[in-house]
Amino acid sequence: MTTKKNNRTASTTNSTVNSQFQIFETPEKPFSFKEKTSPIALAPKETLVEIELSTICGSDIHTIEGKRKEDTPCILGHEAVGKIIATSNRKGFAIGDRVTWTIADSCGECPACTEYGLPEKCERLFKYGHASINNGSGLNGCYASHILIRPGTHMVKIPDNLSNPIVAPANCALATMVNAISKMTLKPKRVVIQGGGLLGLYACGLLKEQGVPEIYCLEINENRFELIQKFGAIPVNAKDPKEALDYILSQTGKGVDTVFEVAGIKELIPQGLELLRPGGEYVLVGLVHPDSELGITAEQIIRKCISIKGIHNYAPKHLDEAIAFLERTQDTLPFNELVSPPYTLNNLEKAVQEAKKQHWMRVSVKP
Repeated sequence: MTTKKNNRTASTTNSTVNSQFQIFETPEKPFSFKEKTSPIALAPKETLVEIELSTICGSDIHTIEGKRKEDTPCILGHEAVGKIIATSNRKGFAIGDRVTWTIADSCGECPACTEYGLPEKCERLFKYGHASINNGSGLNGCYASHILIRPGTHMVKIPDNLSNPIVAPANCALATMVNAISKMTLKPKRVVIQGGGLLGLYACGLLKEQGVPEIYCLEINENRFELIQKFGAIPVNAKDPKEALDYILSQTGKGVDTVFEVAGIKELIPQGLELLRPGGEYVLVGLVHPDSELGITAEQIIRKCISIKGIHNYAPKHLDEAIAFLERTQDTLPFNELVSPPYTLNNLEKAVQEAKKQHWMRVSVKP
C-alpha cells in the first residue's frame, strides 16, 4: 500500500490513499476484499490513520453470525492501533504519531455530551466499525489499511514502550472495564467477576492494582484458569452454578461487596444477586444484546438494598486511563499472552474462524 501526501506538516488536508479493506454485507456472504485508490480531503480536525494492527472483538463475531445487525455494507472492526499519516489542524497530534481512539465520535454539544457526562450516548453518535461505507469517507472500520478519524473522536498517543498487540484491544474491552470499575461507590474487599474472557481478565487486573484483597472470577473454560490467576484473581469453576455459588459463600460468609457481570449470560443474574451481601453493588456490562430479559424480582433488589448499574462503552477519560494502566502494569501482568500472532487482512475469514475457537482472548489482523 502507498500513501501520497502533499506535505508533512500538521496542516495537511489533502491526501491520495491506496486503501485495502474487507467489506461485510450479510452473514450469508463471505467478506469481500477490496483495494481502492482515492483522494481524501480532510475537514478541520480530521485525521487519517494507517492501521498497524486490529483485533477481532466478540461483538463483531456476533454481527458476522447474524446475532446483531449493523448498517451494511460496512467495514467491521473497532479495536486497533495505527499511525497518523495526515491530519488537518488537530492540536497536539502530528504525522508519525502512533495512536488509538475512542470507539465513538461525539458532537460535544448535546445534553449527553455537556450535561450528563455520557458522550458515549451522544445524540449524533457515530461508532467506528458499525457504520455503512456510504457514511462519510467510508473508511469507518478497522478491518482495513486506513481509517479516517472524525473531529469529535478522542485520540490517545501510545507510549513507545507499549507494543501494538497490548494496545489494540484497549479502546473497547479495557476502556469499558475502566469505566465500569470507576462506577463503584464502595471500596470493596471482596468482588466476584462473572466471566473470564477479556473483559473479566481486565477487571481482575484493574481490581488487583487497586488492592482488592479477594477477587473471584467465575468461568466455565478451565483453560482460562491460569490466566485468571496471573491477572490476580481466584478462578472458580462455573459449570455448576450452584456449586460455584456455595463455594464463594463458604469463603465470604454473607457474600461479596460487588459483582461484575461480563459474560453476557442472563441466567447468571439470579446467582449474582445471591452472591451480594446486603447493600452490595451489581455492575452489568456484558448483557448488551436483546436476549437479556432478567428472571429476578424487585423484592430481591429491595430487601437486600442492592444497587444495580449498567455500563455501556466509555468516555474519553477512560481510554486515557486504560493506556496509562497498560503502561504501569505491562511488566507485572501478562498482556502479551492475550492476543494471537497476526493474520493478514486478506485472510480475515481465517482469522474469524480462529477467533470462534476461543484459543486466544483476541485474534489480531495486520494489513
